[in-house]
Amino acid sequence: MDKIAVVILNWNGVKLLEQFLPSVIQFSAEATIYVADNASTDNSINFVKENFPTIKIVKNDGNHGFAKGYNDALQHIDAELYALVNSDIEVTENWLKPIIEMFDSEKQTAIIQPKILDFKNKEYFEYAGAAGGFLDKYGYPYCRGRIFETIEKDNGQYDDNCELFWASGACFFIRRTVYHELEGFDAAFFAHQEEIDLCWRALNEGYIIKYNSQSIVYHVGGATLQQGNPRKTYLNFRNSLLMMVKNLPKKGLLSTLFVRMVLDGIAGVRFLFQGKFQHAIAILKAHFSFYGLFFAYKRKRKDFQIQQYYSVKSIVYLYYVEKLTLFKEIFNRIQYIKN
Repeated sequence: MDKIAVVILNWNGVKLLEQFLPSVIQFSAEATIYVADNASTDNSINFVKENFPTIKIVKNDGNHGFAKGYNDALQHIDAELYALVNSDIEVTENWLKPIIEMFDSEKQTAIIQPKILDFKNKEYFEYAGAAGGFLDKYGYPYCRGRIFETIEKDNGQYDDNCELFWASGACFFIRRTVYHELEGFDAAFFAHQEEIDLCWRALNEGYIIKYNSQSIVYHVGGATLQQGNPRKTYLNFRNSLLMMVKNLPKKGLLSTLFVRMVLDGIAGVRFLFQGKFQHAIAILKAHFSFYGLFFAYKRKRKDFQIQQYYSVKSIVYLYYVEKLTLFKEIFNRIQYIKN
């Protein structure tokens, strides 16, 4: 069995593979590298075979998105640790060493996220993960280094190793045993929020999630929901609600969901005032899909849910009403962080 497998999910991303695979190969001597292909119709597979013959290829039978794409591929990969890496990630020298050392020394740590900086502006954190993620009471995610539209410059303020609530799927390290114990990502999510759901389920089972600042990667990514497409908005809002049904503590489940749905409605109205009508419609569609899936997801609930899942009551209120836009401004209200 390999110590660590770096697994890059691909769908029609030959240009990204051409640009970013060289850094992965150069700086990943400790790992076996895989490209897990979601039935690409471009030249991805042939390109990898011809230019990077040491890379192993796993072929999925369709474009199943991020969640099922990884679930299917990882059934064929035998390694102690999985590094799930977006195809638009540039890695750095020694990025794997501190991660492996942390897993080896902290047996209860099941999931780790590196420091994720912006490939296009390398002095700043990247939107999708930054220095590790948390939730508020109503399921809204935020990160150290990124709260909604505000992204911080990396001045060394998060050069630590601390516990998180969720780790970014852009570069996501997990023990193989834990991944399969939890039955992987929720395949119905397709993409977006699936890593938060998996982390929440891991915490419910007593595992620890950590951030390691000594491992650094650069991610292209960077689109906020408002800048993205309506499909992304739909998946984010729908999947967040489904995740909450599965994982919220039983006490207050319905009341918390109700408040969240009201807040989603306010977000929809905000989109309308911004002239982003397709995004407002996407939220409405997400809610109707959620209604149809509610009871099926309620049956997915496990016997135990952690009670203290949130770090602040409402990041929406702190950011939009109190105008606290930087993580350090809300740090004293955080209930979750442990070094």
